[in-house]
Amino acid sequence: MPSNECVVSISENNAGDTTLFVSGSITLHNIDAVLPEIKRLLEDKNLPKIYADLINIDFIDSAGAMLLLQLENELKERSVKLELINIPDKIRGIMTLLDKNALVSKPIIPDKRSIGSLERIGETSINFLYDVKGVISFGGELILEIIHALFHPRSVRWTDAIIYMKKVGVDGLPIVGLISFLLGLIIAFMSSLQLKQFGANIYVPSLLSLAMVRELGPIMTAILVAGRSGSAFAAEIGTMKVNEEVDALIIMGFNPVRFLAIPKVFAAIMVVPLLTLFADLFAIIGGLFIGVFFLDLTVYTFVQQSIKAITVFNVVTSMIKAVVLAILIAGIGCQRGFMVRGGAQDVGNATTSAVVAALFLIIVVDSIFAILLNYV
Repeated sequence: MPSNECVVSISENNAGDTTLFVSGSITLHNIDAVLPEIKRLLEDKNLPKIYADLINIDFIDSAGAMLLLQLENELKERSVKLELINIPDKIRGIMTLLDKNALVSKPIIPDKRSIGSLERIGETSINFLYDVKGVISFGGELILEIIHALFHPRSVRWTDAIIYMKKVGVDGLPIVGLISFLLGLIIAFMSSLQLKQFGANIYVPSLLSLAMVRELGPIMTAILVAGRSGSAFAAEIGTMKVNEEVDALIIMGFNPVRFLAIPKVFAAIMVVPLLTLFADLFAIIGGLFIGVFFLDLTVYTFVQQSIKAITVFNVVTSMIKAVVLAILIAGIGCQRGFMVRGGAQDVGNATTSAVVAALFLIIVVDSIFAILLNYV
């Protein structure tokens, strides 16, 4: 049985060599006492080289071997070389398994240094450029797949598309109708406060209907769809990425964009314009409530003035805008889902990013349409 104690001594020979003799056992249980004792013996020794004789060591574990390495590193900092001699084979085997750089390597911890404003701006700009590159790359692939689907309609999973049409369209009718009704009511009421000062209450229906059909109807519908369905698309595909289902589709020979994204995009294209018309209708109904009960307008007068203000061109451009916004919302949601690389936290980040990016692009596209239609 190996001894549980460790005895340390030091001696000098006639040649002036200093040797540290270690006997017994060096284990996890006694290294707290062994290391201070060795340091005490070597405290006054200022020699270029010290020998450590290990011939009498009965047992050593990994903690004891690391103690010898630590002692070697500490003496090296004092420009003293520690040379191990007479190492038994069983101890030499343990020593060879240890990483000598383990005690001098810095632990892998996050860099907590403060980042300057200029560096933060640069990092944000680079991330933004990478994000734009990813969106453009996925957008090009998505457009190619849409063109392919138009020429090969049987390649589209129409069953899934119908399911997504229900989720995006039918399930979204209550919230779209409620928000649009309240929006129409607010616009009619606030505009009437100014117009009735000039006896121009008759123009409230025209203002409301034109504003909803040309601008607010498509943009409000797109915002609601982005919050409901765009985020859902990102979460669904992101979860599939985490569960390696997308990788399984690729291995089986399926194109993930064609298999997963195209049904969602076609569903959005077909229902978002209908939701926009639905939103326009409910907004006008909300304005009708104000017109009849607060402005002394008849239902016939309100409807007639609304129809008179809306042209076919306004309705067509509104539908075109709705289709473009539908492609953007579904495309961004799918693209953010495909970007997921980590776990549940990354799925949440992708969902949030899908909504934020969709809202940004909705405003940008609406601004472009407003400028272009001003010259048509």
